[in-house]
Amino acid sequence: MTLYEKEPIVEIEGWRREAWAGYESIAGRLAEETRKRDKTVIVVECYPAVRIDEIVRGLGGLQPAAVILAEEAALDADRLQAKLERYLTEDRVFGYLSPFTIDEFYDRERLDALAAQARGIEAGVVVVIGFGASLVAEGDVLVYADLARWEIQQRYRSKEFGNWRAGNEDEDILRKYKRGFFVEWRTADRLKRSLLERADYYLDTNRKDDPRMVTGAALFAGIRETVRRPFRLVPYFDPGVWGGRWLEERIGLEPRDNPYAWGFDGVPEENSLYFQYDDLRIELPSLNVVFFEPQALLGEQVYARFGAEFPIRFDFLDTIGGQNLSLQVHPLTDYIKQHFGMSYTQDESYYILEAKEGAHVYLGLKEDVDPDRMIADLERAQQGGFSFPADRHVNAFPARKHDHFLIPAGTVHCSCTDTMVLEISATPYIFTFKLWDWDRLGLDGKPRPVHLEHGKRNIQWERRTEWVKSNLIDRTVQVAEGEGWIEERTGLHELEFIETRRHWFTSRVTHHTNGGVQMLNLVEGEEAVVESPSGAFAPFLVRYAETFVIPAAVGEYTIRPTDRSEGTRLATIKAYVRT
Repeated sequence: MTLYEKEPIVEIEGWRREAWAGYESIAGRLAEETRKRDKTVIVVECYPAVRIDEIVRGLGGLQPAAVILAEEAALDADRLQAKLERYLTEDRVFGYLSPFTIDEFYDRERLDALAAQARGIEAGVVVVIGFGASLVAEGDVLVYADLARWEIQQRYRSKEFGNWRAGNEDEDILRKYKRGFFVEWRTADRLKRSLLERADYYLDTNRKDDPRMVTGAALFAGIRETVRRPFRLVPYFDPGVWGGRWLEERIGLEPRDNPYAWGFDGVPEENSLYFQYDDLRIELPSLNVVFFEPQALLGEQVYARFGAEFPIRFDFLDTIGGQNLSLQVHPLTDYIKQHFGMSYTQDESYYILEAKEGAHVYLGLKEDVDPDRMIADLERAQQGGFSFPADRHVNAFPARKHDHFLIPAGTVHCSCTDTMVLEISATPYIFTFKLWDWDRLGLDGKPRPVHLEHGKRNIQWERRTEWVKSNLIDRTVQVAEGEGWIEERTGLHELEFIETRRHWFTSRVTHHTNGGVQMLNLVEGEEAVVESPSGAFAPFLVRYAETFVIPAAVGEYTIRPTDRSEGTRLATIKAYVRT
C-alpha cells in the first residue's frame, strides 16, 4: 500500500528570488527597503497568537529607532470583555458569531498618541507591530504576519498563549477556542481581507524561530496557481477519548498514549496549505485562497450562495479498536441562525471507509420511541448514577465498508466502535449537541460538554426506523456507466445541499466541475492520477484515503489508475453543492 502523503505541497515556480527564510535573511531584505528613504516605517500587522516578541528580536538587525507596540493602544481587558460578553456567552463551547472590526478593539486617543509618536521620529527605521498595527500607521512597508488555526490551537493547549488581551493562558482550552472561533478569528479575517492584497511581504510564523517570508506578489501568484489545479490541504490528526488505531496504522502516524480520534484532511477553515518556492516552503491558512480567489475556487453559483466560504468538509472519525462517539444531534438551520449567527447548519453523512465485523451506527429513533421518556432518561443520565439506555430509544444499523449513512440536521446519530468514517458534511463543524457520552471523561479529566437543552429542541421525532430506512440508508442509485467505469449517486438527503457521487473504475473516467468546486477522496484502491485533457495542470497523484480539491476553474478533468494500480478496481467519492 502506497503511504498516505502527510505533507502535500503546491509547487510555485519562478518566484524563488522573492522568498526568504530565517530572521537574518528577512531582516536583510527589509533593510534594502530602508535604503530608499531617510525614514522608513515598517508596519507588521499580525494575526492573533503570532509571537510578537520573537519578531521584534528577529528584526533587531534593522537597528530600529523605535519599536511601537500597537496593542498598547488596545482597550483594557475589562472594557474589551464587556464589549465581547454578548457574543461569548456563559457556555463552555458555544458563542455567537461576532460582527466586530479591529478598530472597535482600540482606544482612539491612545491610537492617536502612538501615531503621533511614529510621525515624530525624523529618521531611521520605525517598526509598528501587533494585531491592529495598521491602525497606527499606513507605513512605507507592510508585512503581514500569519499562522494556521491548528498552530494557534497548539499554542492555546500549551498555555503559551491565551486569547488576545484576555490574560487567560490557563483557561479551559474549549473556552479559549470559543473566543477565537466566535470573535478573534472573525475580526482578524475581516482585517486580513481588507489588507493582505496591499501587503509588500507575507510572513509565515508557524514555526518558532523559523520564519519564512515571500513578497506579496509571490504569495498571490501561489494563490492564483492553486485555484487552477487539483490540490490537497495539509492534514492534521488529533487524539480523543474514543479514538481508534486505524489512522495510526494505515496513515503512519506517530504513536500516542491517547489514540487518534480525528483526522482533518479537508477542512479549509482549519487546514493549511504548503506553497513550495524551489527549496523554500511556506505554510499559510487555506482560507487565504478562499478569501482571495473565491470565484475561481468555488464557482460563481457557490460564491453567490455562500460568499467567500468553503461550504464542504471531509474529515476522518476513527473508532477501529476504540469507543462510540457521543450520541448527538446537529441544529436545524433556523436554530443555528437564531442562537449562534450561522447562516447554514451542519448537515452531514458517514461514509464507511473500513468496518470490523459487528460494527454499527446509531441513526434515528425507534418506531415506538416515547419523546418524554427518552428526554427523561437523558436528563437522569446527566445527573449521574444512571446510564442512558440508547438501544431502547435509538436505532442501531450494521455498518459495512462503503456504506453511506445520510444525517440531515435534527437526526439523532453516532458512529460506534470499530468503524472508520469519512465524514462528508457542511462546514459549521463545532455545532454538535451531545446528548449522551457513555459515562466518560474527556482527555482533560473533565466531563465532556453535553448540550441537552439545545439538543432536545432540535431532535426531529418523526425520523423513526422506517423513515430512516427509506431516506437515510442504502440510497445508492447507478446514474451512468461507460467502458471501465460506473457512476452512482449515494446522497445526501434532499434536505441537505451537498450531492455525492461515487465512481467505480478500472480505466480513465472523465469528470467536469460544471462551474462548482468539488471535493473527492480515493476510497478504494492504492493510487490514481488526476489529469487535464488539455494539459492545463501537471498530473496529480492521489493515494488511498487522501482528500483532494478540484477548483471550479479546472473544468474538465480525468481520473485513472496509475501503472501500479492498473488492473484493480478503484473508487472515488465526490461531493459538490447542488445547484
